[in-house]
Amino acid sequence: MNNENQNIEYKRIWKDEYLKWVCGFANAQGGRIYIGIGDDMALIGVSHLHQQLEDIPNKIVTMLGIVPTVSHIVQEGKDIIEIDIDHSNIPISYKGAFYVRSGATNQELRGVALQQFLMKKFGRSWEDMPCYGATMDDIDPEAIKYFLKKGIKEKRMSPDVDSSTPEEVISNLGLMEDGVPCNGAILLFGKYPQRRFITSSFKIGRFGATNFDLLSQEIINGNLIQMPERVLRTLDDKYLIRPIHYRGLQRVEPLEIPEEALREIICNSIVHRDYQGTWTQMSIYSDHIRLWNEGKLPEDLSIEKLMDKHTSKPRNPKMAEAFYRAGFIEAWGRGIEKIVNGFKGEGLTPPTFSVEQGGVTVYIPRERFEAVNLGGTTEINRHQSSEKSSEKGSGKSSEKTRDRIVREMKDNPLVTINELATILSISDRAVSKHIKKLQSDGVIRRVGAARGGYWQVINH
Repeated sequence: MNNENQNIEYKRIWKDEYLKWVCGFANAQGGRIYIGIGDDMALIGVSHLHQQLEDIPNKIVTMLGIVPTVSHIVQEGKDIIEIDIDHSNIPISYKGAFYVRSGATNQELRGVALQQFLMKKFGRSWEDMPCYGATMDDIDPEAIKYFLKKGIKEKRMSPDVDSSTPEEVISNLGLMEDGVPCNGAILLFGKYPQRRFITSSFKIGRFGATNFDLLSQEIINGNLIQMPERVLRTLDDKYLIRPIHYRGLQRVEPLEIPEEALREIICNSIVHRDYQGTWTQMSIYSDHIRLWNEGKLPEDLSIEKLMDKHTSKPRNPKMAEAFYRAGFIEAWGRGIEKIVNGFKGEGLTPPTFSVEQGGVTVYIPRERFEAVNLGGTTEINRHQSSEKSSEKGSGKSSEKTRDRIVREMKDNPLVTINELATILSISDRAVSKHIKKLQSDGVIRRVGAARGGYWQVINH
């Protein structure tokens, strides 16, 4: 005999409350309940065998509406009743409550979990539920044009779709029902999706030494089809660095994180998350980036399987299809492989993945940023670059850094040295040196005192 598991339950005697367990098995993968065996798998046997063989199936049919196979078996001279329950394609309830087998336990479903369970049983997902109250006026035509342009460029759409109307595009994606845009359509192409789905934003936070030391933050709003580009632009402008190194005579300024791999990570976090939960959150530290988005992995997909070749099982298949057609993500479950290879191809440690707090976390080491802060080479390939590359790559492009300082001063003349250091991910001392150079070159000047004054851009 096997221990209790996803498909097996042992009970010493029959009680009508065990109809909850029958309900749970029917709503999950099916399973078997053995009456006359203890939790410790001790053989006890049953009394009134023939009466129970008649009563148990009748109660299951009457209360649950399903027909089990109830059998008499003998083990070591003991009479045992085996109740074999098939998986049900429709949701089964017991006294108005829904139960599901999870591991070796029986769980009552409530709230969002119940909603998701019912939609799945009826072959629906949250993304393709009509967004009642929404109309085609809520769809941004520019977002539709952006989507079509990307898809045509990536050759994942034919050029003649360029003339498609927003209604045709949304209908072809299966995100329109009786003339009403579905939730997925509003998220992908809506003018103001956060008005209806407030947690569909993408949060970015820069932290200091601890989780409580929040230095700055951004909230990226807008439709999802253009969100990856907005997130990447914000990271490039304000949070990540582009250290210089040289390949022969060619100057190279790659983003500290491989861009294609980073794009894949961001796109996957957007398209696979549970939009009935909380925000996607990217926390940036000096030594790593932590990206978390709500939504558990499918039951039969573990982190270990995720790292190998696996069948793609997107949480939001129609939104994932839109991202695929736009060329943002890979199909066939190859996204993780692309991410890992992107890091390895540049000699960097690949990200690690874990399941925590009801979602998936990606941990991305910031090896290039750490190398720069330590005053070393920006060529990470096990830190074995040439002396010339190390010398030239000891920091970010001074010229680009000064340009960014000037841009920040234009946008916010009251910006402080400490705030600039946080935005540029460099030290206060480095910012002060750049400012001194900009002042001596006549690009900027300080108006007023150190406290209470402001920056003025003179010539840029």
